[in-house]
Amino acid sequence: MANINVSLSEAKIGWIGTGIMGAPMAGHLVDAGYNVSVYSRTKSKAEKLIAKGCDWYDTPAAVTENCNIVFTIVGYPKDVEEVYFGEGGILKSLRRDSVVIDMTTTLPGLAVRIDESCRAIGAHSVDAPVSGGEVGAVNGALSVMIGGEKNVVEAVLPIMDNFSKNMVYQGEAGAGQHTKMCNQIVVGGTMIGVCESLIYGAKAGLDLTTVLSSISKGAAGCWSLDVLAPKVVAGDFEPGFMVEHFIKDLGIVLEEAENMNLNLPGTSLVKELYETVVEMGGATKGTQALYLALEKMAG
Repeated sequence: MANINVSLSEAKIGWIGTGIMGAPMAGHLVDAGYNVSVYSRTKSKAEKLIAKGCDWYDTPAAVTENCNIVFTIVGYPKDVEEVYFGEGGILKSLRRDSVVIDMTTTLPGLAVRIDESCRAIGAHSVDAPVSGGEVGAVNGALSVMIGGEKNVVEAVLPIMDNFSKNMVYQGEAGAGQHTKMCNQIVVGGTMIGVCESLIYGAKAGLDLTTVLSSISKGAAGCWSLDVLAPKVVAGDFEPGFMVEHFIKDLGIVLEEAENMNLNLPGTSLVKELYETVVEMGGATKGTQALYLALEKMAG
C-alpha cells in the first residue's frame, strides 16, 4: 500500500454528497482539523461546510484531482454510477495511490466494479455503508460496515473514527454492502414490530411514553425503540432517513436475494408496506412513518 498517508498534514480529503448524512459527517472531519474539499449536486447543501472553510469544486473529477482520499455518500446506485463513471466523474481524474471510500448504500456488484476500476490505475477503493441515520451522523456515532483491501481499510480508519463509533471490516470489495443489506433486513422487520406495538398500546389506552420506558429496557430493546419510537409518540415523522431511500435499499436486498436464489418473504412484505407509505404521500418522511400506514390498516 504505497503512499497512503492519512495524517492531518498530508491527507487532502474530498467529500462528495452533503445531504442529511454527508454534511454532518464531513463537518466532523473539518472540526478534527482535516483539509476538506466538497462537491454536491445542490451547492446550497454545502454552504455550511464552505462557511467552515471547505473548498468547493464544481465536479467530482475536480475534487478528486485535488485530493488523495475521497469520500462519497449520495442517494441511489445511479448517482454512484454518475459520480464515479460519468462525465466529470471521479475516475476521470483519480490518481495512482489515491483512495476512494463510498459510504452510499448501493449494489455490492457496483462496489466490486468500482474496486476493479481503481485497481486498474493503481488506486484503491473501500465500500463503507453506514447505519445510524441523521442522529448517528450528527453525533459522530455511526456504525460502518467495510469492504476492500484490508491494509487500505486500516490506513483510513483513523479518519472515519471521527464520525463513527463502530467500524468492522467485513472482507473484500462488496462485503460492506452485503453487510448493510443484512442491517436493512433487520431494521425493516424491527420497524413493523415497533409501529404495531405502539398502535396496540394506544388502542389499549396505555401511556406510550411509559410503555417505552419499560419495553425498551427488556428483550425488545433496540435502536428503533430508543430513537424512532419516541418520534412517533411525539407525532414527528420528519426524516433521519427517508422512506424512499429505504425502499431503494430493500429493493437491493431483494435483487441480491434473487441472485442467490433466496426467498425473503418478510423483507418483501416490509417493502410493500413502505410503498404504501409512499402512496400516502410519505416518500420523503422518515422511516418511522411506517406507523401511519399500519395505523390506517389497523382500523
